[in-house]
Amino acid sequence: MSLISSALKRIKPSPTMAITGKAKELKAAGRDVIALSAGEPDFDTPENIKEAAIAAIRRGETKYTAVDGIPELKAAICAKFKRENGLDYKPSQVTVGTGGKQVLFNALVATLDPGDEVLIPAPYWVSYPDIVEFCGAKPVPVLTRLEDNFKLRPEVLEAAITPKTKWLIFNSPSNPSGAAYTHDELKALTDVLVKHPQVWILSDDMYEHLVYDDFKFYSPAQIEPRLYDRTLTMNGVSKAYCMTGWRIGYGAGPEPLIKAMSALQSHSTSNPSSIAQWAAVEALNGPQDFIPANNKVFKERRDLVVSMLNQAKGLTCPKPEGAFYVFPSCAGVIGLSTPSGVKIESDEVFAAQLLESEGVAVVHGSAFGLGPAFRISYATATSDLEEACTRIQRFCGNLS
Repeated sequence: MSLISSALKRIKPSPTMAITGKAKELKAAGRDVIALSAGEPDFDTPENIKEAAIAAIRRGETKYTAVDGIPELKAAICAKFKRENGLDYKPSQVTVGTGGKQVLFNALVATLDPGDEVLIPAPYWVSYPDIVEFCGAKPVPVLTRLEDNFKLRPEVLEAAITPKTKWLIFNSPSNPSGAAYTHDELKALTDVLVKHPQVWILSDDMYEHLVYDDFKFYSPAQIEPRLYDRTLTMNGVSKAYCMTGWRIGYGAGPEPLIKAMSALQSHSTSNPSSIAQWAAVEALNGPQDFIPANNKVFKERRDLVVSMLNQAKGLTCPKPEGAFYVFPSCAGVIGLSTPSGVKIESDEVFAAQLLESEGVAVVHGSAFGLGPAFRISYATATSDLEEACTRIQRFCGNLS
């Protein structure tokens, strides 16, 4: 009899965490390593948010809270959805989790049965298919194309839907590609979804505020009100508010779904950190002026990285609309060899050899369901990005 459950055997450790860990090991051993693998802003949490957490501690806000969030945070979330997305939710339609990942996990575990299918546009965030697999359901990658800037086309979505399809996981702006959908591009997808009432939409809006070049963000239930009753709109404070370690994510949707998710959470973590919840209240209700200031820096970094990667031999890097990632194709170097004779047979070999020879840590595209490519996070110092891209150019130039 095996100690490890069959459910756990269906999932794999996160490739992004594995590569980030490997980069840290090499750094600790004295190697000069630039890690571009982790999706974490390098900006500090704003001072007003820190002070709100300190004030909460001094007030004694250190006890258990309601499993799915304090009333003050739920009210702030409802106000955010109304103010920024034109979506009306009651507090009873809102749940708060320990990071966005728990919200996703709760939703899928609470709703999926063996045989259910979940559509996941590829490239996708690495955790989506593994959570679906954990539930005993079937993740169905729906491939996008470089020439479409990795955006899902409506006819491709239509062709992927079957009677077994229960969810579409939709992430815009995307991790790992940074692709974000315009109003018209999203409307074309929601027009397809309206025709299939068995399909629920899990809209992962975590990178909503990280958009550039005057891009305007839209969420599916905002575009198509007929999808409101079968959409879970999910977000959090990790990325835009530079609060990754605070671990606060939230979702809003139909009450029966929210109640089921809260019931599950009551038997896993119970409430998220009381202190982090009060910090999140300040994040959502407080000044927002630091977001465009941060975005100005992110945009400059994006433009630098896209330009330098497109000058590298064999690489093609589209310019994304949002998030802080680029997803360049390395198809042009597959089949070439390093000076030491290692053949670049895949994007995984490419990433491994890049780390070995130049000390640049990236995540191979096949980990995100679409290769040959790799993901770079440009949420790091501009000087490090410039040096890393110079090393990537050199690495590619030495292949033959």
